[in-house]
Amino acid sequence: FARVRVDGQMLALDDVPKLDKNKAHTVEAVVDRLVAGDAVRSRLTDSIELALKLGEGLIRVQSVRPDGKEREELFSEKNACPDCSISFEELKPRSFSFNSPYGACPVCSGLGAQLVFDEERVVPDRSLSLAEGAILPWRRGGFRMVVYYKHLLKAVAAAYDIDMDAPYEELPETFRQVLLHGSGEEPVPLRFWMRGAWRKTEKPFEGVLPSLVRRYSESEIDEVREKLRQFMSSQACPACRGARLRPESRACTVAGRSIVDVMAMTVKQSVAFFEGLTVTPAEERVVAEVLKEIRRRLKFLSDVGLGYLSLERESSTLSGGEMQRIRLATQIGSGLVGVLYVLDEPTIGLHPRDNERLINMLHQLQRRGNTVVIVEHDEEMIRSADYIVDLGPGAGRQGGEVVYQGDLKGLLASGRSQTAEYLSGRRRIEVPAERVKPGKARITITGASENNLKNIDVEIPLGCFVCVTGVSGSGKSTLVSDILKRHLFRALYGSKERPGAFKKITGVELLDKVIEIDQSPIGRTPRSNPVTYTGAFSPIRELFAATAAAKVRGYKPGRFSFNVKGGRCEVCKGDGMRCLEMHFLPDVYVTCEQCNGLRYNKETLEIRYGGKNISDVLDMTVDDALDFFQSLPLIANKLRTLSEVGLGYVRLGQSSTTLSGGEAQRIKLAAELSKRATGKTLYLLDEPTTGLHFADVHKLMELLLRLRESGNTVVVIEHNLDVIKCADHIIDLGPGGGDEGGQLVVAGPPDKVAACPASCTGQFLKRWF
Repeated sequence: FARVRVDGQMLALDDVPKLDKNKAHTVEAVVDRLVAGDAVRSRLTDSIELALKLGEGLIRVQSVRPDGKEREELFSEKNACPDCSISFEELKPRSFSFNSPYGACPVCSGLGAQLVFDEERVVPDRSLSLAEGAILPWRRGGFRMVVYYKHLLKAVAAAYDIDMDAPYEELPETFRQVLLHGSGEEPVPLRFWMRGAWRKTEKPFEGVLPSLVRRYSESEIDEVREKLRQFMSSQACPACRGARLRPESRACTVAGRSIVDVMAMTVKQSVAFFEGLTVTPAEERVVAEVLKEIRRRLKFLSDVGLGYLSLERESSTLSGGEMQRIRLATQIGSGLVGVLYVLDEPTIGLHPRDNERLINMLHQLQRRGNTVVIVEHDEEMIRSADYIVDLGPGAGRQGGEVVYQGDLKGLLASGRSQTAEYLSGRRRIEVPAERVKPGKARITITGASENNLKNIDVEIPLGCFVCVTGVSGSGKSTLVSDILKRHLFRALYGSKERPGAFKKITGVELLDKVIEIDQSPIGRTPRSNPVTYTGAFSPIRELFAATAAAKVRGYKPGRFSFNVKGGRCEVCKGDGMRCLEMHFLPDVYVTCEQCNGLRYNKETLEIRYGGKNISDVLDMTVDDALDFFQSLPLIANKLRTLSEVGLGYVRLGQSSTTLSGGEAQRIKLAAELSKRATGKTLYLLDEPTTGLHFADVHKLMELLLRLRESGNTVVVIEHNLDVIKCADHIIDLGPGGGDEGGQLVVAGPPDKVAACPASCTGQFLKRWF
């Protein structure tokens, strides 16, 4: 090289002066100097390649225009900015995954949220004063710690001239900010009682929340951290704002949209985005196959009725039916043939409008040469089947037989099948001749705007059977579960769960109890069973303790419980089964060899009532036990409700882990029916017909109407038309799902909804009205 540039001055190599070694200098080699034009294109290319090689990817280009204006630019072949010092590695597919350390936000590790101390949990009751313990974490702990914080609060309040007896909500906002977040660097005059004397000091006040953060981070004791965690809540990560990705990944765009923008779209919106995406011929060669695959997979998701789901939706928030349809879309996209597909109630959570689309997708699988086996109760799905296997004739011990197998025409002519009775119309759930007319008492939700709800106002008449309807994703669960239920649980039970966004809810004072009856298990251990859940086991144990043989031996009711020591088998702890740990394999349960699964020891089983010991009673079905205890109203009344809800076939001691979701829900309903009605109870049910046969739905409707007849209010989220047509009042949301939903389409009795042309639910109700 002939020239260099030293500290911005162009010099020949021979003319470079001696440089001061105590100062920083910029020394640059001048690779080439040339006049721009087509003739120098080859030389320019060679010079740039040489400069990039020697400069390790960085070159500086100085240009002089004909008018004498100079311009200097720095170019880099690295992903780096020389001005702001930002650099990043080459972007690869893993860079756009929050499950990979190369793409995850470094602050929240790709979770999108952080646990932070929440003011609402730190000060749960704003009506309390500081003297009464408004700061909840500071009134718990050891005696010395509580006393210290009490004196500290007094000192801070005195420094700001605050009354310790004033309610927290009436304290000045400026003082509340200092109290919670600290005084920063500003010193606060504090006066402490220490070692028998008052001592003064001036230092910055740390603040309640920073002190909790410090204690949480410094503590190595799990119990302390667990106690502090109750004052924390999950909030969006301040760095990525819930996007979960690194800033470099979020900055990359396609057609002006980042991957965060695309993931926030619904399936339907993303289909439109990728279908409308235009690329250049050069880009087409690179992304053609990728785009084809994206469009194909998104179309399958849309075809199975999931167009309302956003792509970023967490799998933990999906219903069982939604998860099943996602897996179905995956299989349809795989293009396999000769496969046996087994589906368990794929219509769960699906509006009748979407059923036809799902049935077409299943026929598409079948036409490819696959076999599709479906466990289903939906009428349209049964009617569309090529071959039907009907089991029964009853449930439990009364079932287990093949009642019919063949095509639909043969099933409808079958005389033993309960399914045929309802499909043929010989039996049906009738439309009520009279309905309860809504009165003035009602719960009014104003300005509901959580998720996709469009700032709607909804009235729920009390003392009625109310159905909340709408297509999948229209906002039903958001309205009932996220807003109404959480607000009522907060108001009546002091729940810490934060309700969804709304302006006002009135009428809460008209209720004294809110009960959610869902399909979750009634217990998670083998010891929980129907007879313990409904409360019938206590009088049964008292009955055995009252026998002459038990009195002679001094046995109390606890002797006949398998949950406490005394009468139970101690080898299996009253489970009747023993768990064998297989270490790297799933645990294996075997019948206890000591009691042979009877749960009790030999002495307890010697006590009999009516010729039966306690284990024999637990092995009875509900119907058998009802006959056995018919002379004892205290026991018989509780068992009768179980029989009335269609669970006469269930054994009294049947483990809750073996019960289906529908059976667990009906046990909960039976427990409620056996209680004395207050007339001011609100019952909330989310799709209670899931997993229920036509006959079971019939019994369920009778139960729900019985709850309403006691003056209570029943609110049901439902797609089943047999339930909807029996409602006193319908709240129909929609008209579509996702962004197309969230509006109140129509509200009123079923005939009004059936007459509304904008209501998808109404179009299917027309056949009855």
